[in-house]
This record gives sequence, C-alpha cells and structure tokens, in this order.
Amino acid sequence: MRTNIVIDEELMRKAMELSGIGSKKEVVNTAISEFVARRSRRDLMDLRGKITFADGYDYKTARERNPQ
Repeated sequence: MRTNIVIDEELMRKAMELSGIGSKKEVVNTAISEFVARRSRRDLMDLRGKITFADGYDYKTARERNPQ
C-alpha cells in the first residue's frame, strides 16, 4: 500500500541508527511488523489462567521429548 505520512525526522534517524537499516521504508515496515508481533503476544498473555490442561499432563516430560 502506498501512502504519504509525516514522520518525526529525529525519531526516524534514531530508528535507522539503532536498527542498522538503511532505508526509511524498511524501518517503517520493520516497526509495523514488530508492533503487530508485540500486540499478538499480549493477546496470548490475556489467556493466562484460562487454559486447562488434560489430567496427568506433565510439561516437564513434554519438554524432555522436544529439546530445542
């Protein structure tokens, strides 16, 4: 999608410096991707305490079977 937006120049400079990304377009795309990922994780955190596991489920044993 093509769009025109006004972005704070100092903020863009800092973002480019911190990320090592050389183009403004890529900085914006990366920022949007990270925003979406962060918000998606927050939604998962809302599920804490709302999921019930099967009786006898042992997460430690499951971890041993799937080492990373």
